[in-house]
Amino acid sequence: MKVLFNYAATTRGVTVRVAPSYLPDQSDPMAGRWVWAYHIRIENESDETVQLLSRHWIITDGRGRIEEVEGPGVVGEQPVIAPGRSFDYVSGCPLPTPSGIMRGTYQMVDAGGRPFDVAIPPFSLDSPQGSARPN
Repeated sequence: MKVLFNYAATTRGVTVRVAPSYLPDQSDPMAGRWVWAYHIRIENESDETVQLLSRHWIITDGRGRIEEVEGPGVVGEQPVIAPGRSFDYVSGCPLPTPSGIMRGTYQMVDAGGRPFDVAIPPFSLDSPQGSARPN
């Protein structure tokens, strides 16, 4: 699992794994546009069902400019994840620099309706033209 997903964080028995990849065919460095896909796997290792309600991303480009993105669910879904199950999705991020860092949180609720935040580990977006390291 660590070979595919090089970034991981666990909160309250919910593990978020991330595998970013640079998309050269969608990027245009001459126009100042670099694009990445990121594959997320959310694994419920707790003993109760959880539901992802919303997301909060903090995206930092190579110049230190920060953009925050919030919204309901992920890729149009608010998945319910039973114990021992996982949910995967792929999304993307364009940047005006050849590198950057993403991190954030998922807002979840447990089986009793109690809200809690799950950490999305910081992960770097690196193109062949640049690199960044998560703090």
